[in-house]
Amino acid sequence: MPHKRRSQSWTELKKAGNECFKTGQYGEAACLYSQAIKDVEKSGKNSEDLSILYSNRAASYLKDGNCAECVKDCTVSLDLVPFGIKPLLRRGAAYEALERYRLAYVDYKTALQIDCHIPAAQDGTNRMTKCLTEVDGHSWREKLPPIPIVPMAVKENFSQATCQTTQHNGTREKYKSVPGEDVIKKALYLKEEGNALVKKAEYKKAIEKYTQSLKHNPSEITTYTNRALCYLSVKMYKEAVRDCGEALQLDPANIKALYRQAQAHKELKVRDFPMNKNCIVCTCFSNLFDLC
Repeated sequence: MPHKRRSQSWTELKKAGNECFKTGQYGEAACLYSQAIKDVEKSGKNSEDLSILYSNRAASYLKDGNCAECVKDCTVSLDLVPFGIKPLLRRGAAYEALERYRLAYVDYKTALQIDCHIPAAQDGTNRMTKCLTEVDGHSWREKLPPIPIVPMAVKENFSQATCQTTQHNGTREKYKSVPGEDVIKKALYLKEEGNALVKKAEYKKAIEKYTQSLKHNPSEITTYTNRALCYLSVKMYKEAVRDCGEALQLDPANIKALYRQAQAHKELKVRDFPMNKNCIVCTCFSNLFDLC
């Protein structure tokens, strides 16, 4: 039974929810965010705080396979603060899992208008284009709902916020930072060396190669998922969860990251991560163990 948290402020509840989310306790995280939402709504705090809380709870629902609730929370978040990148991507991933490909395309495409360098939005748009072409043929664009036009001010604010976050916190810039061509080639070479070692079942050596590769290019999703596979093979499950989390920050709908994260949670006996039939990870099991 969860402990009573009535004395906690909404910011403390949010922080506790974030910690639960990081450790894979998505149901508990959703409960904490729900309490924080109630407190913020009662106090009449600004819409930005409330938007973030709804988006965070949506992320918990998405990880938990509750895609319908994820869509609802993302929609509320976007009503409060229009054109938020995270709720757009999360709702897009949820729509995709629910096979509502036209709506998923609209969300991914809207995110691309805000920043055309977001890998999750690029990959999502490409996936939906392929799906819609197969379903509706070459006239699929005619059947799309209207795609919102993103105001220039929103694009500029996002760009400034991203740059400021990088400068102030010294953190990796996930969307804007593009390594040089030589650096990317070096990262790819190290990754391929890691792949070769995996084929020989030399997982610890492969981990070293992937780690070196990520130092050169920390935004390569498949390197994280490949290293996660190695961590699973050597029973380093917490490390596997961490790598899958990094991959999912870059691409919230990444099938391999979702599946391998679920495997790691199962080994860690985190029961708050069910393989729900509505979860996108359950829509495709083939080739999940292949290296990219």
